[in-house]
Amino acid sequence: VTSFFAPSSRYGEPDDLRELIDTAHGMGIAVFLDVVHSHACNNVEDGLNQFDGTDHCYFHEGGLGRHELWNSRLFNYSHHEVTRFLLSNLRYWIDEFGFDGFRFDGVTSMMYKHHGIAYGFSGHYDEYFTGNTDESAVVYLMLANYMCHKLYPGFVTIAEDVSGMPALCRPVAEGGVGFDYRLTMSVPDMWIKMLKETRDEEWDMAQIAHQLTNRRYQERAITYCESHDQALVGDKTLAFWLMDKEMYTHMSDAMPLTPVIDRGMALHKMIRLVTCGLGGEGYLTFEGNEFGHPEWLDFPREGNGSSFHYARRQFNLVHDELLRYKYLYQFDRAMVGLERQHHWLSAHDQWVTLKHDGDKVLAFERGGLLWVFNFHPCNSYADYRVGTAWAGTYTVALCTDDAQFLGHGRVDSGVKHHSMPLEWNGRPNCVQIYLPSRTAIVLQHSS
Repeated sequence: VTSFFAPSSRYGEPDDLRELIDTAHGMGIAVFLDVVHSHACNNVEDGLNQFDGTDHCYFHEGGLGRHELWNSRLFNYSHHEVTRFLLSNLRYWIDEFGFDGFRFDGVTSMMYKHHGIAYGFSGHYDEYFTGNTDESAVVYLMLANYMCHKLYPGFVTIAEDVSGMPALCRPVAEGGVGFDYRLTMSVPDMWIKMLKETRDEEWDMAQIAHQLTNRRYQERAITYCESHDQALVGDKTLAFWLMDKEMYTHMSDAMPLTPVIDRGMALHKMIRLVTCGLGGEGYLTFEGNEFGHPEWLDFPREGNGSSFHYARRQFNLVHDELLRYKYLYQFDRAMVGLERQHHWLSAHDQWVTLKHDGDKVLAFERGGLLWVFNFHPCNSYADYRVGTAWAGTYTVALCTDDAQFLGHGRVDSGVKHHSMPLEWNGRPNCVQIYLPSRTAIVLQHSS
């Protein structure tokens, strides 16, 4: 950032931004700002760097004030005027434009003197409360969160943090840093790593369950399976990793359903569903991920001849009735609609009942629903027994294999499954279901 108190004129006038936010509010949409208080632009002519002729007006002096990977300047949060500047900046965006929340960028870089560079966090407390922690930065974040929540009731703050700092998302009054949520940044990394390096037959159910549930107790998290990091040049979107060049040739309903497209469509739905169902207390979909956007994002730069060709999303794809993107989008609508009915993201009950690596089956309970995933590429199971806490009659609430989502329609959603009082998977009851390959089924029960 160079101009902390001015929206870029490249996108319009300040009143245009106000109108955009007002229009969103009129549609019931909350608007968040990605706040970059972790570092500032290195520019001297149009930025804060050397604002008074020195290198330490707002920043640390010398090497301490420079981020070696980002080529940017680092704030000195121990100076009162720096803290006042940044806190005033937060109020500016709220008071002038009406933002509903902030996503704080680079929180890991702020909280540690090593900035998370070449440092792995295992979760042990010794990694957080040592001389490596920048206490001034942590205190600034506490002040920022306290101010936002105190002055603007209902305001939401989200931390981009990979370290797992304890109490990051607990109130300041409890001694926490005060964020409402943190981003589960390891989850999209896990999916991309698996798709790049692991055959379907080798997917580890325990690892998937661990990564999706690896968050601190009573600290809320925003989960996602694809982000800007995965969609920029040098990487691929989730759909592109699954289907690659066939997305250019076989995404039309007029073309035969090839094994590559069949696999990609099935796994894209399953990955999104298990991430949304088990991964956190909020769900984020990166633009276009909801319908399997094929291509990456690339900003105009010297390497591409300053082209704007890939600096956009092709939202028209989902509206083309001849293309198969519509099936992925219809599934996303069904998934979000089911969450609105059962509110599993805000539910406190969460229990992983089964992680069977041989069968490639993962099952869990959350939000009063029983979720069963069969990731096996070819094995389907008749009368597959799954443990559950609830006795009663079970019906299918959502199935990834439905024909309306370009599935094979192998699951009869009208069939009722009756639980048996037989302990299974450590649960007091069990149900038996037909579980086709590469299929996820969400079951709801009535006692």
